[in-house]
Amino acid sequence: MLHYRLYGNPKRPAIVFLHGFLGSGADWRDLVVGLGDRFYCICIDLPGHGRSLSLPETAYSMSGAAALVLQVLHSLSCNESVLYGYSMGGRLALYLALQFPTYWRSLYLESASPGLQQEAERWVRQQRDALLAEALEEDFLTFLTAWYEQPLFASLRSHPAFPAILKRRALNHPSELAKSLRAMGTGKQPSLWAELPDLEIPCHLVVGEWDAKFMAINQMMASLSNKILLFSMSQAGHNVHLENPQAIQNLLWETR
Repeated sequence: MLHYRLYGNPKRPAIVFLHGFLGSGADWRDLVVGLGDRFYCICIDLPGHGRSLSLPETAYSMSGAAALVLQVLHSLSCNESVLYGYSMGGRLALYLALQFPTYWRSLYLESASPGLQQEAERWVRQQRDALLAEALEEDFLTFLTAWYEQPLFASLRSHPAFPAILKRRALNHPSELAKSLRAMGTGKQPSLWAELPDLEIPCHLVVGEWDAKFMAINQMMASLSNKILLFSMSQAGHNVHLENPQAIQNLLWETR
């Protein structure tokens, strides 16, 4: 069973939150506390992250992680929930929505993608992720510094909460993160582009206005189905829920 945290009122609509790589369910705390008792928030630690450790090898794959998320829902008797995923968690959320649509009322994808379209692209990314996993295991603190030096995280690095985030990330277990990266990295994910027109539930794409890379990806996604709506969030980069949590709260109140 995956570890999870619960917030809000169990009698209200449930929202399942899936974090990004290096994160945990604790990353959502400020956002969900701001939602008050309007929702029942289920913040899950994905395999290899937080307290969801030493799981069977199959748990670290996309299909394995998805099965464990559904196991959490069954244990809480949640038959229909809103699903919200960020980055890696967003890729998993899209997979869950496509494979198990009856579990979800609606879908929110923050700074996420349907994967890489070409097999050659996926192979190259797998090799890159394998090297990153090795670097992670050899010198985790150096890896963390390099990871957040990516242009994608420029606005996050200037956020007042960034030192605390980095400190929290350093508490992770490198060997566990490496398992996740090798089995559930973007290179391992099957492309979901062709399945987007088949989405059966409303999908809300959340992208920070400063995140040019994912804005372009999400514009392409939104063009493939009238069930997909794109929301550009002001004063935010890749990590919208940290940089502008009020915008996410407003969106959930208005659209869920």
